[in-house]
Amino acid sequence: MSDFVQVTVRILEKEYQVSCPVKEREALMNAADYLNGQMRAIRDAGKVVGLERIAVMTALNLTAELLGSKSREQLIDDDYGLRIKSMRERVETALQSGRQLEL
Repeated sequence: MSDFVQVTVRILEKEYQVSCPVKEREALMNAADYLNGQMRAIRDAGKVVGLERIAVMTALNLTAELLGSKSREQLIDDDYGLRIKSMRERVETALQSGRQLEL
């Protein structure tokens, strides 16, 4: 029994055969649906003509979206990191003050 399955996805009225692990079939279908929607939106806006150009514009938009979300995540991580560092310094200062009182 194969761990891979052949899946047909439809993007801009064209069908593509894609092989993927059985466990990832649903994720692949969701990704294809999302991609199809994004490409349709660009095509329907009428500013970009040609499948290749639509695909490139969609790829650029999705990449910018991905990188933007990573940047936001990094900013959040940095903010939490600064807060944790500040809290740790305050705790260490409090502990240091307590040790000085004990001496």
